[in-house]
Amino acid sequence: MNKEKINVSVFGPGTMGSGIAQLFATKGFNVKVYVRNEEELRALEIIPKNLQILKDNNVISESEIPEIMSRIETTESFEEAAKSADIVFESIIENLEIKQDYFARLDEICGPDTILASNTSVISITEIAEKSKNKQRIIGTHFWNPPYIVPLIEVVKTEYISEDVVERTVKILEDAGKKPVVVNKDVPGFLANRLQHALFREAISIIENGIADAKAVDDSIKYGFGLRIPVTAPMEVIDMGGIDLTYAIHSYLFKHLENSTEPSPLLVEKLNKKELGFKTGLGFQKWTKEDQEASRKNLIENLIKVAKTLDRL
Repeated sequence: MNKEKINVSVFGPGTMGSGIAQLFATKGFNVKVYVRNEEELRALEIIPKNLQILKDNNVISESEIPEIMSRIETTESFEEAAKSADIVFESIIENLEIKQDYFARLDEICGPDTILASNTSVISITEIAEKSKNKQRIIGTHFWNPPYIVPLIEVVKTEYISEDVVERTVKILEDAGKKPVVVNKDVPGFLANRLQHALFREAISIIENGIADAKAVDDSIKYGFGLRIPVTAPMEVIDMGGIDLTYAIHSYLFKHLENSTEPSPLLVEKLNKKELGFKTGLGFQKWTKEDQEASRKNLIENLIKVAKTLDRL
C-alpha cells in the first residue's frame, strides 16, 4: 500500500480532527479536510503551531513544515471530501444521531472501497453504523490526544465489520507510524478507557477514604509503576512475577479495592460545587492559569521526550 496514493479525508476539524490531519500529512499522505465555516477553518490554525513545537523539540526540521502544510487541503464541499477519500476519519460532535446521519450520508457518497472510520471515544461503533447500508466498512479508530504524538489507536470492530476492512485500516495506520490495537468487541470504553478509568476510580477512592491526597496519588504513579508501564505493562508484569504471585495478591487485596458501579460521591460533590479542575481553577488540586499552562506544556514536551526515547514517534 503506497501511502502517497492513499487519500485521507477528515470530517470534524477540532482538536482531534486537526491532529489527525497533521499526523497523516506529516507521514506523507494527502489529506482533505471538510470545513463548514470560518470557525472550523480557523481551528486548523493549530496545525502550524503544533508543527513548530515538534520543530523546537527536534522531531521535524523547519524546512519540512511548508511541505507538510502543502499536503493538507480544505474544502467546503462535503461531496468533494467524501468522493476523493480512500479512508475517512470522522471526529465530529459526540452525538449518536448526528453521527448516524453523517455516516449514512458518507456511505451514500463514498466509493465502494472507502473505509469509514469514527474517532469517537464513547459511542458504540455498531450503533453509529445502524442507518448505513454498507455497515461492513464502518469501523472505530480511536486516536488519543494529541494524535500526532501518542502512538496508540484502538481499531474497534463491529458485529458487521469486514475483516478486509480491519486489515486495510491497520495497514494504513501502521504506514502512518501508529500502533493500532484491534478491539474484538464493541463495548463501552473500548479497551484503553476501560483500563484508564478503572485506575481513576481507585485513585478517587483513595482520596475519598483519606488514604492519601491527590498529589500523593499522582506522584505514586508518576514516580512509581507509571515509569514501568511504557516498557512492561500489566500482562507482561503478571507473567514476569508469576501467575501464582498475582493470584495470592488478588486473593488478599481485591476485597479492599473500590468496586462501585456509580461515580464517586466525592466526584459528585465537586461537580455540584463547580470545582471542575482547570475550567474553574479548583478540582482535586488548585490550578492557577500559570499552573495550567505549565501542565499543558509539560505534557506535550515530555510526551515527545518519552516517545523519542522509546522510538515511538
